[in-house]
Amino acid sequence: MSAGPTPLVRFEGVSKRFGDVAAVDGVSLDIAEGEFFALLGPSGCGKTTLMRMLAGFAAPDAGRILLNGQDIADLPPHRRPSSMMFQTYALFPHLNVEKNIGFGLKQQGWDKDRAAARVEEMLSLVRLEGLNRRRPDQLSGGQAQRVALARALAPGPKILLLDEPLAALDRKLREETQLELRALQRRLGVTFMIVTHDQDEAMVVADRIAVMRAGAIAQVGPPREVYERPASRYVAEFLGEANLFPEGAGFRLVRPEKMTLAAAPADGALTGEVAEIAYFGDRTRYVVRRAEGRPLLVSRASHGPPSPLRVGDAAWVSFDPADAVVLPS
Repeated sequence: MSAGPTPLVRFEGVSKRFGDVAAVDGVSLDIAEGEFFALLGPSGCGKTTLMRMLAGFAAPDAGRILLNGQDIADLPPHRRPSSMMFQTYALFPHLNVEKNIGFGLKQQGWDKDRAAARVEEMLSLVRLEGLNRRRPDQLSGGQAQRVALARALAPGPKILLLDEPLAALDRKLREETQLELRALQRRLGVTFMIVTHDQDEAMVVADRIAVMRAGAIAQVGPPREVYERPASRYVAEFLGEANLFPEGAGFRLVRPEKMTLAAAPADGALTGEVAEIAYFGDRTRYVVRRAEGRPLLVSRASHGPPSPLRVGDAAWVSFDPADAVVLPS
């Protein structure tokens, strides 16, 4: 646990089982106040269960969850200083935008004038001015996402919990919203905790990432650290593409962008044949098939001169040993 001596949230040996399955298995984790924290992992790894226990929608079988140093085990969801934004947004179809945003304020007993001012503030914050009278079925997917975000932020929670909040958006809108979400969190200073299976999303928005596997934490750290210095083969392969070379009892990891591709022999280079070429706009990815071992992945920036290599050509791949990271098996 490395977030600091006075974390906003602390999980202490938290476990949760569903029958014979350990959904969360002895997780200990700190989240600092004002941090944007990501729980990243594949479906079924326990990330959503961990978030739901923090929100109060599930109870741990073992361990403690502390918020501001207080054990919150006995607090129901509506009494916890947290808000949760669900993947489906869960907007009330019979209420318009302003009433959806103000719903939680009404439940908490805010007086009418204060609640109305807060709703206006939230509409401005998420740039939905003028849409306050629309119903959810009159909104685009991006607008509905903003309404759900405004509703979650309106009560002023200590921590906002985001469960795959951008999964329903198309790629372009999702990428734009990731940047907006990051900027909004910085402006408000509210602690955000996001659950996602999207590696790129976690890298873009988070100050720190916890990579989960089978109910446990595989690694925690800032995005650059987790990507460039993964603690295991699992983390290396889950967070981006990886070239792995057996070494003793473990492996050497070299990321595709660290590999050099040539159309002519080079000292110490690995030889192979170009099997695939994929153009992504800002970069081109080459798959080089070798006679032995796994295919090699090479990523080249698109701003330089184009490579003469085509599918079926012989290719030579090399890398600087200083760019390799040694991993356990």
